[in-house]
Amino acid sequence: MMEVLHSKIMGKGEPLLILHGFLGMGDNWKTLGNRYAENGFEVYLIDQRNHGRSFWAETFHYNTLAEDLYDFLTHHQVGKAHILGHSMGGKTAMQLACSHPKMVHKLIVADIAPKYYPPHHQHIFDALNALDLSTMRSRSEVDEALANYISDSGIRQFLLKNLYRKDKDRFAFRCNLAVLRHKMEEVGEKIGDSQRYNGPTLFLRGERSDYISHEDMGAIKTHFPLSNLDTIPNAGHWLHAENPGQFLEKSLEFLTS
Repeated sequence: MMEVLHSKIMGKGEPLLILHGFLGMGDNWKTLGNRYAENGFEVYLIDQRNHGRSFWAETFHYNTLAEDLYDFLTHHQVGKAHILGHSMGGKTAMQLACSHPKMVHKLIVADIAPKYYPPHHQHIFDALNALDLSTMRSRSEVDEALANYISDSGIRQFLLKNLYRKDKDRFAFRCNLAVLRHKMEEVGEKIGDSQRYNGPTLFLRGERSDYISHEDMGAIKTHFPLSNLDTIPNAGHWLHAENPGQFLEKSLEFLTS
């Protein structure tokens, strides 16, 4: 039996699928999801495999993540949708558009290019694996322990969105840490050299982020010839969270034009 990704669905109108980044979940996009819904979209906040409330699996690479989306769209009888993806979710979105272009109306890629990125999450896994959740009784206690390894409170709060009570005495993480740690190299993989999507595409990058440079425009145009690049001011890699107003404005202008 086909396993279908977990999602939260809101609003009515043209379908818009939103894909979170590595170690995130659809709920990270709840506030912006509501705003898209208010502007006439049926919004699907997706949990990708091994994340959030979706199923766990040993296989984890972009071809499979894109096929998960294809299965999701088929299951929900969504013929064609706008796709918005951030970081790892942006790579999944790009792969879906290249593999199944007829299912994608417009594509928005947030702060990621189709190129290879070296693994850079090892310190986060080291920190999460160092926690002995069996001894901890409150979220604040987990946060305090995590602060010994990660000083940035914003990153800690993002990671702690994964924390839930497995039962009244035990915490656990929703994401599949074992598989994701093992597959870190896959998360940085590039889109295949010969793959293209000829539909309308918008790349948004954070002004303070180094994930997309001007040197990447050649590869972007090769894979997505009808693409444009725009910059979100006063924002880094978490551009949708750091400047949600500008992110919403620029994305809506593209989606409704």
